[in-house]
Amino acid sequence: MNPVWIIDDDRSIRWVFEKALAREGIGYRTFATAREALDRLDEEPPQVVVSDIRMPGLSGLEFMQTLKERLPSTPVIVMTAYSDLESAVAAFQGGAFEYLPKPFDVDHAVELVRRALDESRRRFEAPPADDGTPEILGQAPAMQEVFRAIGRLAHSHATVLITGESGTGKELVARALHRHSPRAAKSFIAINTAAIPKDLLESELFGHERGAFTGAQAMRRGRFEQAEGGTLFLDEIGDMPPDLQTRLLRVLSDGQFYRVGGHTPITASVRVIAATHQDLEARVRQGLFREDLFHRLNVIRLRLPSLRERREDIPVLARHFLARSARELGVEGKHLTEAAVQFLATRDFPGNVRQLENVCHWLTVMAPGQVVDVADLPPEIRGETPGGAGAAGAGGEEGDWRRALEREVAVRLARGESGIADALTRDFESALITRALAHTGGRRIEAATLLGIGRNTLTRKVQELRLDAK
Repeated sequence: MNPVWIIDDDRSIRWVFEKALAREGIGYRTFATAREALDRLDEEPPQVVVSDIRMPGLSGLEFMQTLKERLPSTPVIVMTAYSDLESAVAAFQGGAFEYLPKPFDVDHAVELVRRALDESRRRFEAPPADDGTPEILGQAPAMQEVFRAIGRLAHSHATVLITGESGTGKELVARALHRHSPRAAKSFIAINTAAIPKDLLESELFGHERGAFTGAQAMRRGRFEQAEGGTLFLDEIGDMPPDLQTRLLRVLSDGQFYRVGGHTPITASVRVIAATHQDLEARVRQGLFREDLFHRLNVIRLRLPSLRERREDIPVLARHFLARSARELGVEGKHLTEAAVQFLATRDFPGNVRQLENVCHWLTVMAPGQVVDVADLPPEIRGETPGGAGAAGAGGEEGDWRRALEREVAVRLARGESGIADALTRDFESALITRALAHTGGRRIEAATLLGIGRNTLTRKVQELRLDAK
């Protein structure tokens, strides 16, 4: 079987692929026209197709459309000398695995073919089924503590304060507490107190009577009334204005409140769950948060761990988010290679679970193939700057080069490389000597003195690293 098909009316392009693939031991077959390849589909289906877009007769895009109808799992790499936006968009909309503009680097093209072959073998593996997935995922000990706490609170009406960094899933936990409580049949109402302007927040929480202020043309029930009998989730409670803190304290103390502009007390049978990423004790000391309200909210405290504290959960979370994103977008699910999974597990994710979810959504849309490797991850996750500049440029903060080195080591470990120390040591020594010689204008004795090594050592290193040939 010839797993790779090359379709191009340019004989020189076919020749380049023939030589490159033969050198790599990859079986191939070449065609001068898309029609000729189409006629062979039934008798010898390919694993991967590399096709030009613009050819006489049947175009590469038309061929790809027919191929996808008959062999939807076959990856297609499209080539064109016309590197325009329309061609790229048309190729990807047609289901292309990757877009290869001409002229191209042969080694890069072969690498794309290898990745496409790998994907072709994996595409028949469906993404993990999400049926029956727990509402909150986590196998790490820190998350098991959270699950145990939710279980203990299942039949409680107690006020709960959820703390943790942004993106750790505080609302998910609040919803789980509600779903497993005696109030589950009633409403769960969530409000982010930091996202609503101060002038509107009071009305949002407690409602208002008609004519209470300009624009109040009708009576409006607030979130407390909407959550009657159920649960009210107050997110980012640390940002609540002081006067509203006082009103909230009265509700928690007396179980009653008044609508804005109202004179009749309304009884509130509502379980309050509050959340914050801030240090409320510190805000109390700073006079920014009422101490009595803090103690009213802090009946049961539930701290959510950061993703850095539960790295073992990153693989299962990533696969879950990829599968869910694919379902939401109506596309085929992406698969992470083991190297990509291991690399993700080394990241700090300051945005926590929310950031990981966003990365997975980005991969579903932007990754070129169904199999996602380290190179397919977003640049900011791989540790690259948006403009491609190195992390240790002139004027960079001290220690940036160390972080860049750590990222490079992590990438190579994730790829399963060996001999990392030798390779990086050579790179390090080469950079030291090259820059020192450039600084001294090639004067080796002076460069050796600046580096703190002997002249003979420097000469030997220059020969070993072949720097004199550069």
